[in-house]
Amino acid sequence: MKKIIFSIVFLTLGWATSQAQTFNLGVKAGVNLAKINADFASEENRLGYQIGAWARIGGASFYVQPEAYIGSKGNKFISVQQDNGNEVTAEGKVKFTTLDIPVLLGTKFGAKNLNFRLMAGPVISFVLDENSSFNSAYQQATDFSNYKNQALGLQAGAGVDVGSISVDLRYEAGLSNISKSEKYSQKPNLFQLSLGFKIL
Repeated sequence: MKKIIFSIVFLTLGWATSQAQTFNLGVKAGVNLAKINADFASEENRLGYQIGAWARIGGASFYVQPEAYIGSKGNKFISVQQDNGNEVTAEGKVKFTTLDIPVLLGTKFGAKNLNFRLMAGPVISFVLDENSSFNSAYQQATDFSNYKNQALGLQAGAGVDVGSISVDLRYEAGLSNISKSEKYSQKPNLFQLSLGFKIL
C-alpha cells in the first residue's frame, strides 16, 4: 500500500516537473494541534510547532508541492480502559519530534498576487526523538508505550497566497498505527496552521 501510494505520487511529480511552467521555493513555520487517537484510552490535544521548507511545481492551475519540515506533536492520555472494562483516570504523555515529508497535489485559482489553493496528498513522518511517561495504570498494556520510528498519513487543506506570503490550514489523518503493539492502535491526527514566505 505504502509503495503504491508513493509510486503514484512520484510519477505525478515527475510529470508535473516535465510540464512545469512555474517553480517556487519557500520557507514556512507554524503550529500543530495534535492528538493520538487510541482504542485503549481517552486523550487530549497537544500544541506543537513546525518549521521547514517547500517547493511548488506546476502550471496555471495544477501544482505539486513537496515539503520537508521539523515538527513536534504529541498527546496526553487522560484515562485508560482496563481489561475488566472499567475506565479509570490515568495520565500518560508522549511527545515526538519528527521530520515530515508531505507530497501534495493541488489546484489554485485567482489573480497572480492573490490566489486561493486546495491541496491533498500523503505524508510520511520519521520520528527523530520521543519522550513519554505513563503512570502505573498503563502497565497492564506492556507494549502500549513502544512506538515505531515512522508513520504514514494523509493531509488535506486550503491556503491563500498574498504576494510572497502564504497561509495554509490543513488536517492530517494518520493512516498507519504508530504503536508497535499488535493489540493496541494509536494513530496521530492533527490540525496545522502555517505561515510561508516565497523566496524564489
